[in-house]
Amino acid sequence: MLRLIFVLLTLPLLSFTAVANESRQPTHSYTLDNGLKVIIREDHRAPVVVSQVWYKVGSSDEPPGQTGLSHALEHMMFKGSKNLEPGQASRLLGSLGASENAMTTRDYTAYYQILSRDQLPVALELEAERMHQLSLPEDEFLKEIEVIKEERRMRVDDNPNGLAYERFLTQAYMASPYGQPVIGWMHDLDRMQIEDLRAWYRAHYVPANATLVIVGDVYPETVKPLVERYFGAVPARTPVPIRTPLELPAGGERSLVQHLDVQLPTLMLGFNVPSLTTSAQPWEVHALRLLDAVLDGGHSARLASNLERGSNIATSVGTHYDPFSRGDSLFILSGIPNLSRNVDLAQLEQGVWEQIDAIKKTPPSAEELARVQAQLVAELVYSQDDINTQANRIGALESAGLSWELIDQDVDALKAITPEQISDVARRYLVRDRMTRTTVLPLAKEAQQ
Repeated sequence: MLRLIFVLLTLPLLSFTAVANESRQPTHSYTLDNGLKVIIREDHRAPVVVSQVWYKVGSSDEPPGQTGLSHALEHMMFKGSKNLEPGQASRLLGSLGASENAMTTRDYTAYYQILSRDQLPVALELEAERMHQLSLPEDEFLKEIEVIKEERRMRVDDNPNGLAYERFLTQAYMASPYGQPVIGWMHDLDRMQIEDLRAWYRAHYVPANATLVIVGDVYPETVKPLVERYFGAVPARTPVPIRTPLELPAGGERSLVQHLDVQLPTLMLGFNVPSLTTSAQPWEVHALRLLDAVLDGGHSARLASNLERGSNIATSVGTHYDPFSRGDSLFILSGIPNLSRNVDLAQLEQGVWEQIDAIKKTPPSAEELARVQAQLVAELVYSQDDINTQANRIGALESAGLSWELIDQDVDALKAITPEQISDVARRYLVRDRMTRTTVLPLAKEAQQ
């Protein structure tokens, strides 16, 4: 904590460019003959390495009626391949002291292992086999689909907050497939067949649709032969073309009222905004990132200062913006009214709009902008301390159709934004014609009985 405080205090006095240059590490990128892109980033601070394979396929690629395919296939990737029994790869990695996991999002599916540098060949061999020799046995699928259904019940159907957010996204994304749940609709899970997964695997798990990211105590001259040995023999196939999920630029104000089994009422406002992939003017996205920080960048941010402590109309209030998605994104503001002061959701929304209108009319001061820039730079610099975080950023950028080189250009991009540009994007994008509102209200007591 003291270290972070020191950075936040001193970064405004330092050259942003110097900080960015100091955090850069040797990175090497090339493509195999079969189309697999390989990115190797050196970090020699500890004798460990992370190996990740990213496939450019997620829930936004799934056709209506077949939601959940990408996530279900992620589960089945651990259920055996040509030379490995179900679970055998995980047991082998565990015996080596390695950790592994996987994740599915709207844009990608990724698999990773963190292990000692001398064990990197094991991870590469396992992932290469899974890339083109996955078993996908029906008996394992029939068991695993029930696990996935239970996961959906736990995270969404029996979780009022998860259910509210899922419904909110279906309204906020009227045209974009981002409105589909990553885990899938339950009725689609009920009718999913193993042949659906086999077809999905054949279509999307091909070298030209994947990125291999290796970060850690490695050198390209030793890693490249290993990559060629294990992945070079994977047959080349033409991947399915990637779609960019686009949303209507101004779909009109939408409102959804949800009565759920919650203890406290909640307000969510979502504004359709571009991502770095879809924006014609990249500076707008970086300005939106700084607007996010001005509103909700810690204790001194405007929402906490003015709504939680100043007027005391909210017990919590915050924002969220994902600038690096493959398709159009959302700028979300959410909060819980202070019921002890008899504040209702309408009053909370009015307070939120007052904060939005204030920044539209008056740009943040130079000092306020310097503070949030320093905060974001500190987060970027210290994210370099973790090799898995570095690899995640590289893989996510590449999977969104962006270049991994952006991680080394981020500081300069944030530095270039002016206070006037922050007000400009607020005026342009935080408008009612782009807004989806959802209010979540506790069920009446009689309905709960």
